[in-house]
Parts: sequence; structure tokens; C-alpha cells
Amino acid sequence: MLKLFRYLKPYTWAVILAPLFMILEVAMDLMQPRFMERIIDIGLKRGDIEYILKTGLIMILAALIGMIGGGGCVVFSSIASQNFAYDLRCDLFKKIMSFSFKNVDRFRPETLITRLTNDVVQMQNIVMMMLRIVVRAPFLFIGGIIMTLTIDPKLSLVLFISIPFVILIFYIMIKYSFPLFSQVQKRIDRVNAVMRENLLGSRVVKAFVRHEYEQKRFYNANRELLETSMKAFGIVVITMPLFGLVMNMAMVGVVWFGGFEVKYGSLQVGQLMAFINYTMQILFSLMMIGNIFLFITRASASAERINEVLECDIDIKSKENAVKKPIEFGKVEFRNVTFYYNQDENSPALENISFIVNPGETVGIIGTTGSGKSTLVSLIPRLYDVQEGEVLIDDVNVKDYDVEVLRKCISIVLQDTILFTGTIKENIAWGNENATMEEIIQAAKAAQAHHFIMSFEKGYDTEVSERGVNLSGGQKQRISIARAILKRPKILILDDCTSAVDMATEKKIQAALKEYTKGTTTFIIAQRISSIRHADKIIVMDAGKIVAIGTHDELVKNCPIYREIYLTQSGEEESKIA
Repeated sequence: MLKLFRYLKPYTWAVILAPLFMILEVAMDLMQPRFMERIIDIGLKRGDIEYILKTGLIMILAALIGMIGGGGCVVFSSIASQNFAYDLRCDLFKKIMSFSFKNVDRFRPETLITRLTNDVVQMQNIVMMMLRIVVRAPFLFIGGIIMTLTIDPKLSLVLFISIPFVILIFYIMIKYSFPLFSQVQKRIDRVNAVMRENLLGSRVVKAFVRHEYEQKRFYNANRELLETSMKAFGIVVITMPLFGLVMNMAMVGVVWFGGFEVKYGSLQVGQLMAFINYTMQILFSLMMIGNIFLFITRASASAERINEVLECDIDIKSKENAVKKPIEFGKVEFRNVTFYYNQDENSPALENISFIVNPGETVGIIGTTGSGKSTLVSLIPRLYDVQEGEVLIDDVNVKDYDVEVLRKCISIVLQDTILFTGTIKENIAWGNENATMEEIIQAAKAAQAHHFIMSFEKGYDTEVSERGVNLSGGQKQRISIARAILKRPKILILDDCTSAVDMATEKKIQAALKEYTKGTTTFIIAQRISSIRHADKIIVMDAGKIVAIGTHDELVKNCPIYREIYLTQSGEEESKIA
């Protein structure tokens, strides 16, 4: 947790002022019982109304000063805690955005959301509490002890006897609640996961009439959260009555023994009243300290989860002397590349991959499901790094390039089409925010998106709902293609991005892209041979290996796997091909 407090450094002034104002409030609170003592033992005893009024006005003034102190503490602690949470949240998001695909695979989306929201809120609350209650409680406790000692040292022994029991209760509470609060955060992750899946897949749930099943899943996740929370807070529920018992016993002891001292004249009534008030302040401060430990325990669990993200080693980053010169030609070469998603796996996702793509060539990649097609192209922009071999662009290892420079020269349209909330125009210009409207329209036309965009009432200013749910699959794919080519990249990767488009439209897209991306090295992953038939060369993959490379005509004759796919899709007889 202490590691995260570095985010308070820019707001040191607020961190200093908040406790100072709180000390002012505590000082005024500690003065009040002594004023009351004087009113009783001097003013009332003598019948001096003027003294009573004068002391009463001083009490009011002290209360007003204390109110200013309390208000000032709230203001400055709020400034510090809110800005602390803002900066922490920004750094968390920045770190998550710098994650490689491997890092993202390590953390699930739902847990990252919880860490970015709930866990940060827990830390924000603890900062607020530490600048207010953590200052108030100890000072009130210490000040109260000093005041009771000045009034009656013997009577103070009652308090000293009760304090060890309070400390023991705190220890038990912290020891058993910390592991449970860690579990609570994990249970929140699970609830978020189920909720996220159902929101994103609501159409599928309704289509398959599985709402009862999903409700049961959510019920179970929610129930687990409830049960774990009940266990965690159950410890508090058990310990707090014990704490209250110790407080009440201490108060009874003070009144009992104090009453005898008043009876025998060794203590005045006003002093006993002041002592009782200080006793209440001391015990109340101990209760606040107990709550502080409770919040610290829960915040510690959140701090561990936040630090886990912040300290996560990003496996893909630029070298110190990385090449910052943009890709000039777009030549791509794989040299004996072998890749594992996890080193513990027995078989690699890609094994001994070697080929060369010259600048401006179009390469088709086809193969069975799970053959490693998408994995192969993800190595080009360093979404993953190879364990063996090299991936080179313009004869430079991609690991030697500055990551940002490398990816700015490469455009990729992934299988899972993602659009962002905003207008269609903003989505197309997402990869090139400086693009003119004319360039946006030109890219949309090349992607065969202009026609359907203009059919909307607002055209390019049409709002896109979250994840583009108000657009069809084919429309989203065409907008994604327009977004990719608008960058005018040196290398373009199209990962099965026309699967939701009819064949007639696909042919138009291919023809337009050939003209629009002239000079661009293009990789096209496809399930349909018609999508890659025109390619300069076609790579056929199976089980993470390249089984053949050649043109369409060459592969039909020489590659059994490719021929089988072709026959299945075209319906032609093998005798005709031969």
C-alpha cells in the first residue's frame, strides 16, 4: 500500500494542510470538557453567572474554531484523495493500454475493470480516512489520556486496564478479516464477469432462451460474493460488540470509582464530568482506530491487486536504441520462427515458419481452424514476440524497431470487429485523426462502405452504439477496413475481415483495395479461396506449420489440403482439375 502513496506527492500541500486543520479541531474538542469543568466547579459552585456566561462564550468560540478546522480538513483531504484516485486510475489505464497480448491474456477483462474502479475507490477511501480519522483518532486518544492524567492519575488506571483488551480485539479482527477481504474482491471480479458476458451476449441469451440459466449463473456468483462478504464483515460484527462491552465496562469503572472520590472529597463533580467526557473521547477514538484498521485491511487487498497490474512486466517494449525510422518498403521475412503462447505447452502454436514477402506483394493465408493463421500475422506488428527465430521487416528484426513507430506503419483488421462509441466518421478516422473528410470518404468507398453510410439519415455523422450493435456484421467489417486503409500503411493485415460480406461485395472490395493500397504489402487471412485467389502467393497452413506456398494454380495441382478446400468450396470434380 505504501508504494501507492507516491501518487500523493504532487498534492503534498493538501496532505500537510488537512492534518493541521484536523489538529486544530481536535485541540478545540479537547478544551471543551475543561471549560465544562470550570463552569460546574467554579461558576455554579460560586453562583457566578458572569463567569458562566463568559466561559460559555469561550466554549462557543472554540466550537466555531473547531468547525473551521474540521471543514478545512474535509476540503483538503478531499482534494488529496480525489486527485490521488484520478492519477492512480490514469496510470492504471495507461499501463493496461501498454500491455502486450500476452499481458492481456494474463488478466481477464472483468478483473481489470474491478481493479480500475472498485479497488481504486477503496484506496481513495483509505487516503481520505488517513488524512482525517487517522489524524483525529490518535491525537484525540493521546490528548484525552494526557487530560485524564492531569485530572486524576489514579482514576486513569481504569482506562489503562481496558486498553490492552481493545488492542487484542483489533488484532483478532485484522488477522482473520484480511484474507477474506481479498476473496471479496475476487468475488466482485466474478460478478462483473458474468454481468459483462450477459450484457455483451444479450442477443444470444434471448435467441437461445437461456435467461433462466444465466440468471442462475449470476445468482451463484452473487451468492458467493454475499457469503464471502458476510464472513468478512461477520468478524467485524462479532468483535464490535466485544469492543462495546470493554467501552461500557471502562465507563462503569470510571463512574464507580470516580463517585467514591467525589464522595470523599478527593475529586470535584466538574472534574468527574470532564473525566467522563475525556473517557468517552478516548474510547470513541479507539473505535475509530478499529474502523481504520478494518478499512486498511480491505484497502491492502485492493492495493495488492493494483500493484500487481502496475508492476506487471511488459514483455513487449522498445529497446533503448530502437530503430525509429518508419518502414520504407514493407518487405517481410520469417526466419525459422517458432512460437509458444505459454512455455509450458508441449507443442508450439507455430513451428519452424520461414518465408519472404517482397514489398507490395499480396499474400493469402489459408488453412484449417486452429492452424495458426492469426497467430502468424500477429507476430508482424509485435502483438506477440517469437521465442525462436526472427521476424524481419525491411531486413530489420521487428524487436529492434520502436514499437510505436512499427505499429504506426502497420494496419490490421482483426477477426473480432471492434467499433467505438462515436460517429461513423470518427471511427473511420480513428487511426488517422488528421485525415480530411475527402480522405475518409475515399477510404469508405474503397471499403464499399460509402453507399450504406449515406443511406443513414445523418450519413457519416451517424452515431455508432457501443460495440457497433446498431450496425450489421458486414457493415462493421467494411468500416473497420476503411479505418485500416485510411492510415496508408506499408503493411496491411486483413484477418478474415470479409466473412460477413457477400461474395459480390467482397469482389468489389478486393478490386478497390488493389488500387487503393498499391505498393502496400498485404496479408489476407481467409476461409474462402475466392478471397485470396488473386494473391501473388498463398500460404497453406496446418497444425502450426506451413505445408505449401505458391499461386492458386500451383497449389490446386500440388497441395492436397488446398485442393480439398478448393473442391469443397467450388464443387468441381477432381478430374476436371487434373
